[in-house]
Amino acid sequence: MNNPSKIKSIAFLLLISFCSLNPLWAQLPSPNFIVGDALPNAPELAPRGKYSVGVRTIEVVNKNQVDVLNSKAGVDPIYDRSLTLEVWYPAVIPAGQKALETYKSTLGLFNDPKRPLIPYTYLGRALREAQPDRSEGKYPLVIVSHGYPGSRLLLSYLTENLASKGYVVVAIGHTESTYTDRAAFQSTLLNRSKDVLFVLNSLAGFSGQGSKHFLSGIVDVENTGIVGYSMGGYGVLNVAGAGYSQKMDSTFAVLSGGSHAIRVRMAGQPEYQASLDPRIKAVVAFAPWGMQRGAWDKEGLKGLKTPTFFVAGSLDDVSGYEDGIKAIYDGAINSNRYLLTYQNARHNVAPNPPPAETFAEGVSPSEYNHYSEPTWNEYRLNNNNQHFVTAFLGIHLKKLDYMKYLDVQKNSNDKLWKGFKPRYSTGMELLHAMPK
Repeated sequence: MNNPSKIKSIAFLLLISFCSLNPLWAQLPSPNFIVGDALPNAPELAPRGKYSVGVRTIEVVNKNQVDVLNSKAGVDPIYDRSLTLEVWYPAVIPAGQKALETYKSTLGLFNDPKRPLIPYTYLGRALREAQPDRSEGKYPLVIVSHGYPGSRLLLSYLTENLASKGYVVVAIGHTESTYTDRAAFQSTLLNRSKDVLFVLNSLAGFSGQGSKHFLSGIVDVENTGIVGYSMGGYGVLNVAGAGYSQKMDSTFAVLSGGSHAIRVRMAGQPEYQASLDPRIKAVVAFAPWGMQRGAWDKEGLKGLKTPTFFVAGSLDDVSGYEDGIKAIYDGAINSNRYLLTYQNARHNVAPNPPPAETFAEGVSPSEYNHYSEPTWNEYRLNNNNQHFVTAFLGIHLKKLDYMKYLDVQKNSNDKLWKGFKPRYSTGMELLHAMPK
């Protein structure tokens, strides 16, 4: 066969056939693409920053906490609650080494025979155990809280990205709320906000001069941002001032055998009010759960005074939109707040794209559905989130001149948004409201 046109035609047909038989290969941007990389059409602030990134895993223990999984007749036993944290930070990469990490995660659910646990790996742009870059002093802190169930690696595209821009980023593996140890829901309801506050205080200790911790002297806890997705969003809003309602206390009591341990996180309670931490300067809430279930009322939402950036899909089928996420945004009248809406998107506006293993034969479709967004390309969602979170946190934690990226008209279809490439600021809405 010497006809060049025939050879090209056959090659093209073979390529199409290969892509149809390998759906993951077909949808990946390029063979060298790593989760968190910028697509050619990524908005201006999406690409990684100037810093190389290190990553470490650490363990912390919050002693003498309510063991709500074993509460009976309103009596709450006590246990020591351990947490696994993944920490990303600006790092010094030795000559000859690459900032390339193989992350280990898991598909499936603990104690669910229909969704057995399946280990998998994927690459990230960080170097395990690298030495922190101390050349520029302290970096603002960002604490990240995953969904239920989830993993501390669920938003690694964002955590790596922020570290590369000069933040110390700590993602919590919430005990009893991960893929590998999922337990009854009352633990998640109670512990999300408590875990975040404990981690903030732990980081304050680690970063102190003379602590001998690898984070000593590099974390600016006085400038902290908190980021949460789904149940993580539920938790970070509570940390920032949105106290839970009486209805949530009643719901919690039904789920937990009469426990009222969540009252310490209720609006108006002295212990709750005392826990509000001025070190927290910014909140990012992706698809926060709870409004449809009565987690907050009007008075509770009035307590949110920290600048907050909400992200939602207009068709969110888990947290709800009009009576869910947008209702939180509308009710948080004392906060300088934004609401970025992806039109026609559902709940999965925040996680990493579906890993390769979700395409494997015999794997439950639930694994793919846990990561995928039905309408939007997940890589584009990731890049857009990187752009907007960079702008928002940059304004509030670094005092950077990024307002131009948020000061845009409401509908992205009407006019090209600042920082977006021509044709690509489509299908979004950005609302902004100032405190009354």
